[in-house]
Amino acid sequence: MLTCIAFSLYKIIMGSMLFHLVLYTLGGLENLQTAKKYYASTVDLTGGKCSRALFGICLCTSAIGQLTKGRSKEDKESSELQSLSAMALEKDYKQRAPSKLSVLSSTLRSLKI
Repeated sequence: MLTCIAFSLYKIIMGSMLFHLVLYTLGGLENLQTAKKYYASTVDLTGGKCSRALFGICLCTSAIGQLTKGRSKEDKESSELQSLSAMALEKDYKQRAPSKLSVLSSTLRSLKI
């Protein structure tokens, strides 16, 4: 319960529940890195149970990778975070929506995870 309250307060402080989505949509390296941080903190606050945040991490790290094309020193860390998020998503989909697991897998493959 305390985690939910902390997460709700975090959302109120940020001013919008969709702030990280807006940053991702705007694009640009700085916005994508900030969005990834917001998604990561959401995953942290929810204990890894927020599929939207896990997928957001995958999208952001893929977009950052395309923008930097190996120039970033965070490549190893980002790819590790991305693969952990992808594994957590697949595990979640196996439990909650096994019929959609193939769609998720093909989507993640298209992100080059």
